[in-house]
This record gives sequence, C-alpha cells and structure tokens, in this order.
Amino acid sequence: MKPPVHSATYRLQFNRDFTFADATRIIPYLRNLGISHVYASPILKARAGSQHGYDIVDHGVLNPEIGDASDFAAFVDALQCHGMGLILDIVPNHMGVGSDDNTWWLDVLENGEASNYAAYFDIDWHPLNPALHNKILLPFLGDHYGTVLEQGELTLALDPDKGTFSVRYFEHLFPIDPRSYPRILAFRSTRPAQHAGMTRESRKALAALCDACLSLPRRTELSAAQRRKRHQGSMACKRRLAWLCRSDPQVRASLDAVIIHFNGTPGESKSFDPLHRLLEAQAYRLAYWEVAADEINYRRFFDVNDLAGIRMENSEVFAATHRLVRQLLGAGRINGLRIDHPDGLSDPYRYCRDLQHLAGTARAGTGQETDNGVYLLVEKILASYEHLPPDWPVAGTTGYETAHLLNGLFVYPESEPQLTRLNRRYSDQAQGFDELLYGRKMLIMRSMLSSELSVLANLAASIARANRYTRDFTVQSLRTALAEVVACFPVYRTYIARERISEPDRRYIRWAVAQAKKCSPAADIQIFEFIESLLLLGRLTGYSSRVQRQMVQFALRFQQYTAPVMAKGMEDTALYAYNRLVSLNDVGFDPRTFGISIRAFHHANCERLDNWPKSMVTTSTHDSKRAGDVRARINVLSETPDAWRQHLARWSRINRSRKHRVDAALAPSRNDEYLLYQTLLGTWPVEALDAAGLAAFRERIGNYMLKAIRESKLHTAWINPNREYEDAMQHFVDALLAAPGHNAFLADFEPFLQGVLRYGLLNSLSQTLLKLTVPGIPDIYQGNELWAFNLVDPDNRRPVDYDHRRTQLQALVAASQNDPDLQGLLRDMLDHIEDGRAKLYLVWQTLNLRRRYRGVFLEGEYLGLETTGQQAEHLCAFARRLDHRVVLVVAPRWFARLATRSDGFPPGSPGWNETRVECPEGTRGGYRNILSGERVHTAGDDASPGFTAAELLRHFPVALLVND
Repeated sequence: MKPPVHSATYRLQFNRDFTFADATRIIPYLRNLGISHVYASPILKARAGSQHGYDIVDHGVLNPEIGDASDFAAFVDALQCHGMGLILDIVPNHMGVGSDDNTWWLDVLENGEASNYAAYFDIDWHPLNPALHNKILLPFLGDHYGTVLEQGELTLALDPDKGTFSVRYFEHLFPIDPRSYPRILAFRSTRPAQHAGMTRESRKALAALCDACLSLPRRTELSAAQRRKRHQGSMACKRRLAWLCRSDPQVRASLDAVIIHFNGTPGESKSFDPLHRLLEAQAYRLAYWEVAADEINYRRFFDVNDLAGIRMENSEVFAATHRLVRQLLGAGRINGLRIDHPDGLSDPYRYCRDLQHLAGTARAGTGQETDNGVYLLVEKILASYEHLPPDWPVAGTTGYETAHLLNGLFVYPESEPQLTRLNRRYSDQAQGFDELLYGRKMLIMRSMLSSELSVLANLAASIARANRYTRDFTVQSLRTALAEVVACFPVYRTYIARERISEPDRRYIRWAVAQAKKCSPAADIQIFEFIESLLLLGRLTGYSSRVQRQMVQFALRFQQYTAPVMAKGMEDTALYAYNRLVSLNDVGFDPRTFGISIRAFHHANCERLDNWPKSMVTTSTHDSKRAGDVRARINVLSETPDAWRQHLARWSRINRSRKHRVDAALAPSRNDEYLLYQTLLGTWPVEALDAAGLAAFRERIGNYMLKAIRESKLHTAWINPNREYEDAMQHFVDALLAAPGHNAFLADFEPFLQGVLRYGLLNSLSQTLLKLTVPGIPDIYQGNELWAFNLVDPDNRRPVDYDHRRTQLQALVAASQNDPDLQGLLRDMLDHIEDGRAKLYLVWQTLNLRRRYRGVFLEGEYLGLETTGQQAEHLCAFARRLDHRVVLVVAPRWFARLATRSDGFPPGSPGWNETRVECPEGTRGGYRNILSGERVHTAGDDASPGFTAAELLRHFPVALLVND
C-alpha cells in the first residue's frame, strides 16, 4: 500500500485515559478536518500510570494501558481506511528504571557488570569513589539510608513461585544476587528451632542449593563463558528454590521466619545488621535521592533519577530496542518516526543513519520504499543563529524554531525599551538575560548535575596526566574551567565525532572557550587551551591508544553534558525567572529576541523550503510552556506598554495587602507577581465563569504558579521547598481570584482583559493561517483546532472534548453549504468569536485546501509579497506557487495598534486606508477567497497589480486566496 502524502499532522497524547480505541473513534473527524497523519506520543510499554509515555520500560511490546495488539491494529486499519498515516514518537535515549517493571535493569541490579544487559545502560562501573567500584548508586530513598533501613521501610521478600529474593521499598524492587542467597538460606544455624520440622532431604537440598549458589561465577568475572555459566546457574538455583518451597511447606515456613528476622524491629538498631550486610553484598548501593547530584554513576535523562540513559551506539542495544518498530515499519503500519531528545545520544547523526538503514531493510520488497527513506523528525532545539546539521538524514525538526518565528511576528519590537525598563523597575531584577542564564547554568552544575561534571573533570585529569606539559592541571582546576566553558556554551551541544568535525561546531567551541577565559578568575588560562584541544580532538597523535580512546570519550561525554545543562538552565530555570514578556519564554525560543520583522520571516521560510521542506511547523506542543493562543494574547502587551504599566501599578497597590511576610520580605516577590498577572491575562477563559468554573481556574493557576516558582529556583525549589513561600503564593492566587463581585483587583482587571483577549484571538487567527501555509508540514496539538489556553504540563494534558469539536465541525460544514456567500456565517462567527468556531473554520478550510493542492504547499515557491500604504507594516503576505497554481496568504498583525487608527473590530475598510498587497509577477487575474467565498480581482495598473487590504479583509480577519 502506498503511504499517504504528508500534508498535516495531529498530535495525540496516549495514556490510560486516552487509548487506541478512543483515537479510533475520532479518525473520521480528523480526516474531515484535513489531517493526513496522526502524530502519536510513545505507545510502547511505559511505567504504569504514565501520562506521557516517555518512561518506557519495554521496547518490545505495546503499552497495555492504551490497548493490545488488536486495538492497535484496529486503530491503524481505520487510519488507512481513511487514507491517513501514523507518525510514531520513539525514545532512544533513556528508559524508566527504579521500579519493578524493567527486566533489563533488574537483571543488571542482580548481576552487576556480569549481566547480559550491563552494556545496555550507560554506567560507570569504576568511578573514583572506591565504595562504588563494581556497583551502581541507586538514589531512590526518601531519606538517608540508615534512617530508611532502621524504620523498617526496606523489606526482604521471597517470591516462592520464581525462587527469588529481593528487597522492596514502596514501588521499588531491588533483586538479590543469587550468589548471596546462602546468607539467607544458611541463616537457620542461629535459630535451629525454626527449622526443626524440615525433613532431612529438605535440609540436604538446602545445603546443596547453598553450595550451588556459592559456586556461581562472581560479578567481576566477565568473560562470555563465565557470564553464560552464571546466567544458567542462577536460573537453576532459582528453579531449585521454587521447587523446595512447593514440595516442603516447612521450607517455606522456615524461610518466612528467617525473612522476619532479617527485616528487623524498628527501635532495635542491631536487628537490621543482617539486612544491611546482605545489601552491602549486592551490585548496588542504596542511597538518599539527593546523593545523586554528587555521586550518581549512571547517565540520566537530565536530573531524573528514574530515567537511565541507554547506549544506543551499541549495535546490540539498537537492535533490541527497535525490534518492534522495525516490524511495524516493515508491515507498513507506521509511516514516520519522531526521535525524542537526540541530543542525549552519543552520536545523533549515526543513530539517524542507522535508523534509516533499519527502515530501508524492513521495507525492502514491500513496495513501500522511497528514494528519501523513512520520514524522520528530530526533537532538536536550535539557537536563533544555529542550523540543523545539513548531513543528517532526516526531514527536519519538530518545529520549535518555527513556533518562535511565528510568535515573534506578533511582538511589537519598538516597545522593547519600555518593557525592559518596566520589568527591571517592577520586578527589581537588574540582571539581563545573558547574565541570568550564565548564573542559572552554574547553579545547575553545582546542584543537579554536579556528579556528571565530576566525571568529565576526572576523565580530563587522567588525560592530562599522560603528558608532561599538562600533568600539573589538577582535577579541581579542570572542573572549574570546564564549568566555565559549559556555562558559556552558546548552543545545546555540538556533534563532533572522531571522523567528523563541522566548521560551525569548531566555531561554537572556540567561542565558548574564549568567553570562559574572560569569565574565569584563574591565573593559568592554558588550561582552557587544553580543554579546547580535547573538545576538537586536536591532539590525538602522540598518545597511546588508551589515552586516545579517553580523549574521544571525553569529547562525546562533554557533548552529552552541555545539552542537559542548557535545558535545565534555560528551559526549566531561566525561562521562569526572566519575565519581561513571557510569551517569549518557551522551548526553542530566545527571550532576547524581541519581535521578528516580516523580511526576516520571509527569509526564514525560504530557507526552510530550500533545506527542510518537510520539517514540522507548530505553535503548540506537549512540551510548550504556554499554548500558542496564550502567547498570542500576551503578545498584545507589547502593543500597549503604557496601558500595561498603568494597570500593573494599580494592581500592585490593590494586592499589596494580600501578601505575607516570609524571611523578612513580602511574598510572593514582585517578579513572581509580574509573572502571575501575565499568566492571568494569557489564560483567562473566554467563556463566562460561574462559581465552579472560577474555582477550577483558580486551581489551575495555583498549580501552575507552584511549578513556576519551584522551577525558577529563586525562593523555593523542587529539591528544597520553602513551604512558607509556597503557601504565601497560594494565598495570593486565592485572594486575587476570590469574590468576583467584591474584588477591587478583578474589577480593574476584567475591563483591561477584554481588549487584550479580543486582540489576542485575532493574533491567533493570523498565526494559525501562517502556520498552515508556510513551507513545512503543519502540526496541530490535540484540541488546539479550537481556542486552547493551556499552560505547561500537566495542564496541557487535560482531556479533550472531541464530541464537541465533531459537532462544531459538522455544523460549520452544513452552514457553509447552506450559505454559498458565507457572509452570514462569518459574521456570526466573529460576533461570537469566543466560542472558537472562527479558528476551527479557518483550520478546516485551510487544511482542505492543502489537501486539494498538495504540490503547491509541499513543493511550490515561497514568494514574500510587498505591502504598501499607511498600514503596510500590519500585513504579512506571501504566495505559494507551483506551475500555474497560486495561493495567496494575507495575515494582519498588531491589531491593538491598528484599532487605535480605525473603528476597531474586525479591522475593516475604514482602518486600512488604501493599504495594498501586491501580486507576484505574472499572476494577474481572478482569485477566489477560500474563507469568504468571494471572487476577487486584482486592481491597479499593469506594472503593479494587487489587492486592497480592505477588500480582502472585509468579512474575515485573514485572507486565503487561490487563482482560478
């Protein structure tokens, strides 16, 4: 079966509350909307109860919480029946660990480095701390180890059916090495009365079992033969123990009594000695979760202890984790892949190349082969001056950079000085964003990701000691210098490999090192030259093969480190602390970029068409800090800085009495208060709120602000919560959103909100049209075809009412068919713009135009159009052209400023003052406005044909034209 052509994707978040069966039911609706592909969150087996699916514990099976193989088959069959495809989100960087559900991880805990899966995970079995040699640090305890142990929270247990011992800690399972089973089985010698009822045969069998366990190869015996002998012997010992428990009830009773003794008595410290000694003999060391920052010796996803990095560069790991994906590709059940967090991989380029090869071999001979391979997207965050490496065998990114581009078009740049002064004056934040980000990255390296920095420093020191010119560089001096380089690093990471170094990567490293030298107080700056040479792999010759391997390892690990430091420092800290205009604060955005010109917008779109024509284009994702509609509303503040300043001053005076004093200062801080007001303006529901609706909104905002202040790490944090400050914030939110009829704040807030809200909705319509028509494949995050005022997860994972959306779309289709001129329908939608039909109508009409003229949008030229007249700066216009077919797009912006010059809403003919959109050369003739149904003809002389904005926008705020 020929795969469907990519036209538009729709992101679905699967979990136990939204299953394959639920998705199957909405496929006809998505097809009618104009969607070509469902873009699914991870569907492989994740941790029980996972709301996102990124904590996969088994790559070989589907997630049973969202459906079985028959449910999945029915879902895909329904997609294919409607001519649609499936793009799957896969997670190659890490797996969920720490609970009782990842068999690979549990095997590693049981067998240590001798496990068949030890090489699957990125574990340092020989760190500097001798207490961790041949052990994994497991930082899963809620308190210090000794305290947890003696409170009786660590409990030894026997599974008689499997013949295994393990230690339980809430949901966590820690297997016991069979070689240490005799510590339990032979414990009877101290309390012989407990075993008096056992038969002689059972006693002999237990003794023989102890001998068999002790004869197993040690965990440090790593030859293939010894590993095989250990594995087979362990299985045999477990089978024998299970048989004994079944065949002699007294054996089971005896072991139950021993386990009671092992589990100790709270208040009697020495009673826990046997369990402690047993745990000390294992391939792991249990620890308080805070220890992870300093000593963890397995690579994590950022600072999440229960997401362990896997070694995708290992071909065996690659094959094992992609076996099911390969089957689905070969069977034509999936049509594309989205790669989660490629920056965590050792070599993302190689991974994508291998994935393309896997897909090609899977589909060979099936009739699905394509010249360009499988459709691959990478979740890559690019700086504004950075480009996706051109040699990567992918279709593009998941669209963070396009979300930044589309948002920036609606920010009024001339208000930047005013809003910068206002932010500094109101929030008492003197730091600029560069200084703030540098400090936040340093904080992350001192706290959350300290152990990973230590690993890098120790590796660099080992290399330095191999040369007499560098052996005086100490571990501490290298650690300090490395921290400076990472804090100054201008991009998430570079992609250097031994055989591949690009010029942009050289430039980023040299720039970071140069900046680090300026910031460093160190007297000996030669250490930075040493680090630069390591990162650029410039001194490989002259060293032993062992040291050369260390150098390559250092460069690769450094690249895997800068990405999480940037992500935690930027996305999860600085973007919550710098609140000048929070619509600029999102994943892949740069808060320093205050607005984007139409010329720059056109240039970026031309570049995408030339280089990545099938890259994803989006405004909202499951990772967004704010939905596109929220940002579109907050952007209005850039057009009305004076009104914003005046209201802000009033609200501050009104609400001062609602603050509490915490640590000698009023809480919440003015900076957090500044964030809260913008959040309220961006998310206030468009529908009238009754008491229940207001209570639900209050809860949402309270939950968001708690997350925001913890992420900013200024007054409280996830690691060390300041309960008094958090309570003060909750009280402040409750007070601001209480008693609507008797609340001076709301009495002043709501009138200002109404103007901001209305112009924000218009911004959203323009932004939506642009997203659906610029080069690339547009993506709609679930539910966002109507207004969506979601905040960061979990707020953006709330259930979507598809019955309502289906009904709304059916009504629009029927109404448009019954009213050929569409003017009555358009007028009604704009009169009731708050119900979201205008956005749904725009999405439906535009996506179905894309479906009708796929070639125009996938391959057609992108031509930025000239606008002239008094309001020319308020119009973004372009054409998409392929052969004789031309589609024209006209999207206004800065509606609040436009309204001050006209009679307001919607922007009609009086306000446009003969503003014109020029036609591209050679396209003079008749056009039809898809949105209004009108036929429109070019006006003007032969030298400059075009359209008047007043005519194009007479009935709807945006225009979409196609020539006859």
